[in-house]
Amino acid sequence: KLTGGTVYDPANGIDGQVRNLFIRDGRIVHSLNGATPDQEYDLRGKVVMAGAIDMHTHIGGGKVTIARNLLPEDHRADPEPRRGLKRAGCGHAAPSTLTTGYRYAEMGYTAGFEPAVLPINARQAHMEMADVPLLDVGGYVMLGSDDFFLRLLSAGSDQKLINDYVAWTIRSAKAIGIKVVNPGGISAFKFNQRMLDLDEKHVYYSVTPRQILKSLARAVHELGVPHPLHVHGCNLGVPGNVETTLNTISGIEGLPMHLTHIQFHSYGVEGDRKFSSGAARIAEAINANKNITIDVGQILFGQTVTASGDSMRQHANAGHAHPDKWVCMDIECDAGCGVVPFKYRDKNFVNALQWCIGLETFLLIDDPWRVFLTTDHPNGAPFTTYPHLIRLLMDKSFRNDMLATINPEAAALSTLGSIDREYSLYEIAIMTRAGAARLLGLTDRGHLGAGAAADITVYTDQADKEKMFTRPDYVFKDGELVVRNGEVVKVVWGNLHTVQPEFDNGIEARLRDYFDRYHTMKLDNFVINDWEIEGDGRSKILVHPCHQGTRS
Repeated sequence: KLTGGTVYDPANGIDGQVRNLFIRDGRIVHSLNGATPDQEYDLRGKVVMAGAIDMHTHIGGGKVTIARNLLPEDHRADPEPRRGLKRAGCGHAAPSTLTTGYRYAEMGYTAGFEPAVLPINARQAHMEMADVPLLDVGGYVMLGSDDFFLRLLSAGSDQKLINDYVAWTIRSAKAIGIKVVNPGGISAFKFNQRMLDLDEKHVYYSVTPRQILKSLARAVHELGVPHPLHVHGCNLGVPGNVETTLNTISGIEGLPMHLTHIQFHSYGVEGDRKFSSGAARIAEAINANKNITIDVGQILFGQTVTASGDSMRQHANAGHAHPDKWVCMDIECDAGCGVVPFKYRDKNFVNALQWCIGLETFLLIDDPWRVFLTTDHPNGAPFTTYPHLIRLLMDKSFRNDMLATINPEAAALSTLGSIDREYSLYEIAIMTRAGAARLLGLTDRGHLGAGAAADITVYTDQADKEKMFTRPDYVFKDGELVVRNGEVVKVVWGNLHTVQPEFDNGIEARLRDYFDRYHTMKLDNFVINDWEIEGDGRSKILVHPCHQGTRS
């Protein structure tokens, strides 16, 4: 029994009400029906929320492994021996799997979703995610630059065939959604195209990114997959890309779409330096288009590493590597990735304005149910900076103090200082819990109603919200106490969340012939079996429903 806590549970409309919570067999229940609780916690004066969910964080897969290997200097003895970490590879920007689980749990997070799982490398990504303790996990599988799909689109195949391929890929890769990275651009890079705008044709397949996005967004929608198409758009990091982003929003023609790390896609070309903030225009478009959700990809200052499937843009950014080393690679000609270490500096004009753009976006979008707190870990900053980011959003005075320390030219060009909005605890709970769960279709996570999994975080309310969100008093995972006073006290293993949209089995005959002709891997080896996930006895697959037949 959790007694007397001040509960913030937006999914159930509870905004700072004192309530008791009851847990039985890992689930929240209405009452204990007269039974005596085994354990009771006095939470009077404490803030109670569901466990936090990071809906976009790079924690598993080939690019993360490359980042760890590329930066041995990032892995050092843990500066806080209290964590009890005994394994090498602690890491700051790209921590080991063990460290990732510990650090997330110690901040009150109970789930994290890998946003870029290559279908042909999905088994390795799942093996890494299964080695992350204390967190539920899941992944978005990448399509849009793979040869089979581009052949279908180029040949004018009907949407039903594309839907079957998308559904088969989700099920085979044990994914929870579809991700597009620089639509068509990863493939175009291999044909020596160095940019690919929204309506520019791929030199070989003669299809455009707009066609790719519309086809895949329609497939996800018609298959009833809860999470909309997860889009890393064209021209990431390029001045003037705000126009591409606005055209992407209008060009999807009302279909649901999630635009990820939108800060990197919100740049104008105004001013002497031809680099300016497009955040106000982006926020206006998102406020007006209810089919669009976004996560921000906030940058925060310091050393990190950028790891992305967007090999085209990572190749272009290699000259900015710090330290001066980088990797660009490919798997089976279906996708690629680039890993470029980077240090964001508060006195650098571009970096300082990027910092402002992200915060402007957070503060100018009206609906907290459609904007999500991310740094695109580790691309904008490590996930361990989230408490600092929360304070920037909740404390205008602190935000303006930080604004006064950055590059003065960037600060002068930003409207950040004139924005009075401060996020409330209720809005933070939406953005990091209830909204994320709703967007992913996790009906039993992100809330504290009866029947929900007992993933619960308890904080001491403090004026300094960074301190508050850095060190929760208690974290419960599936009803078990795993963190006390900011320290892990018990290691448990999370679940894998996935969906299983239906498809016509006839697609497998076409794919089998394709694999035999073009791939080094056989089709049967490509498909991940349930026993590969659950065979260790630690992980459990949780299948969430699709809503096929209810969408037009």
